[in-house]
Amino acid sequence: MNIRLLEVLRTLLATGSTIATAKAMGLSQSGVSRMLQQLESDLAITLFARDKGRLIPTPEAVVLGRDAENVLLAVERMSGHAEDLRSGASGPEIVRIALPSSMWENFAPAMLIDYVRDFPGVRIETFFETTTLISKLVGDRVIDLGFLRMEGETGPGIVVDKVASGQSVCVLPKDHPLAALDEITIKHLKNVPLILIGKQRPNRMALDQAFKRAGVKQMVKIETHTNSSACSYVAHGLGITIISSFYANLYRHLNLVQRPFIPTATQEFGLARADGVPLSIAAQGLSDALKRQIQLSQRGE
Repeated sequence: MNIRLLEVLRTLLATGSTIATAKAMGLSQSGVSRMLQQLESDLAITLFARDKGRLIPTPEAVVLGRDAENVLLAVERMSGHAEDLRSGASGPEIVRIALPSSMWENFAPAMLIDYVRDFPGVRIETFFETTTLISKLVGDRVIDLGFLRMEGETGPGIVVDKVASGQSVCVLPKDHPLAALDEITIKHLKNVPLILIGKQRPNRMALDQAFKRAGVKQMVKIETHTNSSACSYVAHGLGITIISSFYANLYRHLNLVQRPFIPTATQEFGLARADGVPLSIAAQGLSDALKRQIQLSQRGE
């Protein structure tokens, strides 16, 4: 049954005439009459008695009119709720996102400032974990979105869209002697205190192998497990670190510089979500907010 027919019934009951109904609904009088005939045919019930050009509602019309009113109110509520969902005034009770630990300090708050304004009815839960655990959280559908380093095959039931990339750089204090170089090689790092990340992780193992091939023994001063702590240690003069330029760019506010590290290595980063599960409007909005903040964070000074 067409919703428009129910609107005709409601308006006819309220106005008592096809002329007034036509005017109220922006229709022709003949159009109203045709729609009334269609409704009566669909219901197989006479809704109005015709008496000298007047429409007199039958008792059945009054009963069905209440039903029509309830249906139309439900449709209007649904339309209003859809508009709230589109506009961000309301949404799912909660949207969950996971990020690497190094993104909690500046990146995550900056990402959420505009999002919270645009989606005031949505509660956000943030997780800060390793790539392995983020992948598991997405696969188990604990979270809606997960930003992670793309390292080989992803787990089953996960889709990862590439959203960023970086290259290996040395991060060092601005007044460090090596800051005068345009690029830094492994040979330059002989007897230089290093702050290295992620023992037993694929990228760290590749770095260790590169030092071995070059015949340079690493002088590891600090082992750590987040890019943020590595950059903080460097800023305090405890050594230099080798990380992705993606993360180094998040800490440009510190008294640091970065120089390309040779041999060159590229890192790719993606946004993971469960395969076959469409994102809600609110989750898609958070995805868009993350991508915007990535673009802002990676701009040069």
